[in-house]
Amino acid sequence: MGLTGLHGIDQIMSGSKQRLCSLVDLPEGTSRGISVDTDCGHEDQLLVHKHSCVRAYRNSCPHTGAPLDWVPDQFLNLAGDLIQCATHDALFRIEDGICIAGPCAGKVLSPLSVEVSDEQIFLLLD
Repeated sequence: MGLTGLHGIDQIMSGSKQRLCSLVDLPEGTSRGISVDTDCGHEDQLLVHKHSCVRAYRNSCPHTGAPLDWVPDQFLNLAGDLIQCATHDALFRIEDGICIAGPCAGKVLSPLSVEVSDEQIFLLLD
């Protein structure tokens, strides 16, 4: 499986998980985009650190398939409490990815499994 870096941070694989970044690189209340090359192809993802919990989703709006970020690493609305689609302003809850406003209301972002261990964020692989 080939890997690309997270804005200059090397990704490291170990068993059935892949190190994405250090928790210090994703401070509380922020979001960050990542790119991962897998055996199935390239995948853009997003991480959000809110309320001491890290969530991960595929960076793809369920309405159009477009990326959600309006500039690199900017996935949250101005209040920082929802994920916002840059294409049509749909709003998604951080905790479960459900769209609560916009043309895809009721649809859900594709979640990814992550784990925080020893101040490191890992993507759990299938």
